[in-house]
Amino acid sequence: MSTGFYYTNLPPHLRVLKDEIEGYARGYGLDFYETIFEVVDADDLNEIAAYGGFPTRYPHWSFGMQYEELKKSYEYGLSKIYEMVINNDPCYAYLMRCNHTVDQKLVMAHVYGHCDFFKNNAYFGHTTRKMMDEIANHAARIRRYVERFGEDEVEAFVDKCMSVDDLIDIHSVAIKRRDDASKYDFTPAAAEDGDGDEPAHRFKAKGYMSDYLNPPDRLKAADDERKKLKSARVPHFPERPEKDVLLFLIEHAPLKNWQRDVLSIVRDEAYYFYPQAQTKIMNEGWASYWHSTMMTQKVLEPSEVIDYADHHSGTMATSGRRLNPYKLGIELLRDVERRWNMGQFGPEWEACEDMDKKRTWDRQLGLGREKIFEVRRVHNDITFIDTFLTPEFCKEYKLFSFGYQEPTKNYVIESREFQKVKQRLLFSLTNFGKPWIYVLDGNHKNRGELLLKHDHHGVDLKLDEARDTLQNLQYIWARPVHLETVLDGHPAVLSFDGTDHTQHVTGGSDDARGKAAAKAK
Repeated sequence: MSTGFYYTNLPPHLRVLKDEIEGYARGYGLDFYETIFEVVDADDLNEIAAYGGFPTRYPHWSFGMQYEELKKSYEYGLSKIYEMVINNDPCYAYLMRCNHTVDQKLVMAHVYGHCDFFKNNAYFGHTTRKMMDEIANHAARIRRYVERFGEDEVEAFVDKCMSVDDLIDIHSVAIKRRDDASKYDFTPAAAEDGDGDEPAHRFKAKGYMSDYLNPPDRLKAADDERKKLKSARVPHFPERPEKDVLLFLIEHAPLKNWQRDVLSIVRDEAYYFYPQAQTKIMNEGWASYWHSTMMTQKVLEPSEVIDYADHHSGTMATSGRRLNPYKLGIELLRDVERRWNMGQFGPEWEACEDMDKKRTWDRQLGLGREKIFEVRRVHNDITFIDTFLTPEFCKEYKLFSFGYQEPTKNYVIESREFQKVKQRLLFSLTNFGKPWIYVLDGNHKNRGELLLKHDHHGVDLKLDEARDTLQNLQYIWARPVHLETVLDGHPAVLSFDGTDHTQHVTGGSDDARGKAAAKAK
């Protein structure tokens, strides 16, 4: 997957197009960092895509596997990467050298939509804007570890880290989970914790009134009671459930320095990439909205209309098997723009029960463009759909929920009811469809074992994947690892001690946990 140096700068005719389309984008009000386009061959674009959009990543077999998949898919005509853009300052975007001019125009317009979204959406606000340099630094550090400790050992540990890189707290950037603590704070513990010389319950008094306000026998009894309570109180570790499992492992797992650094690298990159999954529908919808607007209103030559329509319709194509984020995003944004232009929102609109009046409702407010810019700034996929998906939209675009029917061994339409469709869609987007896992106890049963909890919402874990995850966590924690979950409607604990997997049906007590143990190799 190595490539020699060759010319990647824009040729003169594409440079002219870039300046033209950038001017249109700014004229529409889009705000973005400087954008640098590079022209690369299909093979190199597949290589960059395999690295997650970055030309330099740390060495790992999974990137090579992804590259082979993309390469063969392109060679067999099954898929083709038209655009790739990196959330960075400046933004970097790639154009495929063999694309026709109309495709290059479409990609440039699409990229400026993405760049505006990256810069202004709240969920990207915490991400570093120098990730191109950060990723290269990460790669250099891991390569140094490979040279020092050997490729097999480092790659084996990277495997474990990458397999659990989704066990992070995606909301921690917006919610303060823990109090700030400085490692330079050397102030003594407060008296109420029982570490001071003076009891915390002594009243201030002048000398001649001290025994009256603070009787010695009362002080001694209160002090004895306080010490008894303190000795009986066992501090919980962690104090509250910890959603950021990777951070907990970094802080408390018995790792070598290089291993702690590798795990930190994997965690940092996971936090960088997660907003892209969190805003997939909005991000692609926003970029598609603007490439459609610019191409049809400003950029296209008459001879290019058919080619553009063919490629755009292919991007927007939907099937009964999967949701197309491009299509849902662009159409929902257009629906929001139309509704706010016509005044179809607010208490008066919601209270109206005359369907004929609703069909012809048009207050000509012209607030649509302003509204979608606001939506772009403050929403992610879940809040976007929860706020703006309407029964009328679901009916117009024939949205439905489907489920697997065991007797026929086939997927069937489950419901077209708005609330069920919306609920199923939001459920599939919550935490990207992955389970919520928390750290409950880092010293389970006072044996240094790790206890995790699965926040069950009606969907059982896939046992094979859960066991693989426990095995990798145990490798990092170096002690047995347990996971509380629900299987077939019954509380259960999955465990891995470094050798065997066990599964215990629980009744809520430690005694019950040991009664129905099933061992799985």
